[in-house]
Amino acid sequence: MTFNDVFKSSFLEKVSSFSFIDVLIAMAVAFALGLFIYIVYKKTFRGVMYSSSFGVSLMAMTLITTLIILAVTSNVILSLGMVGALSIVRFRTAVKEPLDIAFLFWAISAGIVTGAGLIPLAVIGSILIGIVLLVFVNAKTSDTPYIAVISCTDEVAEKRAWEALKANTAKRLLKSKTVTPEGIELTAEIKLKEGSAAVCNLVSGTEGVNRCVLVSYNGEYMNS
Repeated sequence: MTFNDVFKSSFLEKVSSFSFIDVLIAMAVAFALGLFIYIVYKKTFRGVMYSSSFGVSLMAMTLITTLIILAVTSNVILSLGMVGALSIVRFRTAVKEPLDIAFLFWAISAGIVTGAGLIPLAVIGSILIGIVLLVFVNAKTSDTPYIAVISCTDEVAEKRAWEALKANTAKRLLKSKTVTPEGIELTAEIKLKEGSAAVCNLVSGTEGVNRCVLVSYNGEYMNS
């Protein structure tokens, strides 16, 4: 055994096998893609409350995934151990918006492709995905459904309110009806004519109608 054998370390040998330039390039590309994903997420967010921490986590997820893939591709044994380690990880955070799942997979996919060295694929694919999301998520539609909540004093006022609603909306569907000693409350899903909300004023001005509330509805939550 020589003097060099005493201080020989397999760990230090693995350090020399890495190309620091390649690591810096991969992490820089991953950061740029993560920042792009963050910007697209911010521009296309349509939820109730915007979470900046989720946007930052998308950037971090892209960087972390790239780092893991760089390590996995350098050693086959390490890749098997990494699969076993990650298989025990469980995430308990609930994803409230369905579109957030797409952004999570996008960030992970961008990190995997970048870590694998397919940088052109990661850049071009991310640009195309970003354009598709910006176009389709921000596309405005005239068929936005609304929920109308109408409070009436009696059945006669109920008929008048429904006739006014029928005459000034493109489509209407009764969702619920509540009868109490104080009066009758109707909840209906409607589609406005040419996007005009004047139907609320017309219904509330009907004799016997105490109140008319109009809120936008996307199938999951309501916005006043």
